[in-house]
Amino acid sequence: MPADRIRIVLAKLGLDGHDRGIKVVARILRDAGMEVIYLGLRQTTKSIVTAVMEEDADAVGLSLHNAGHMTLAPAMVQALSDAQLSVPVVIGGIIPDADREELYDAGVAAVLGPGASAEEVAQVVRDAVARQADSSS
Repeated sequence: MPADRIRIVLAKLGLDGHDRGIKVVARILRDAGMEVIYLGLRQTTKSIVTAVMEEDADAVGLSLHNAGHMTLAPAMVQALSDAQLSVPVVIGGIIPDADREELYDAGVAAVLGPGASAEEVAQVVRDAVARQADSSS
């Protein structure tokens, strides 16, 4: 595996049972050359943090469709920070535009909504990882 290949943990945080979209995103990112670690449904911040540590992941991607994004995404950012892991959190799903600024203020690296193209999804992840690497240098 190339040393610069992005490793991303994808998960459904909380009780949301809608997984079609995240499976499409997993395929998009794999097709873009990334290594995807898909944890599946009903994950906790602890299970995601553990996977990030064990897999030496470069990013976390969350799919949120249950209106819990204002609680769950900041909790994920905080859990990673508490574990001293410096990886960006990219979220996707049904996220109202009015909530985006607050999510960015809470440390979410990027927000993708319905209809994002495959190219946009991959580029947003690449950019988030690159910004994190630049800020850690």
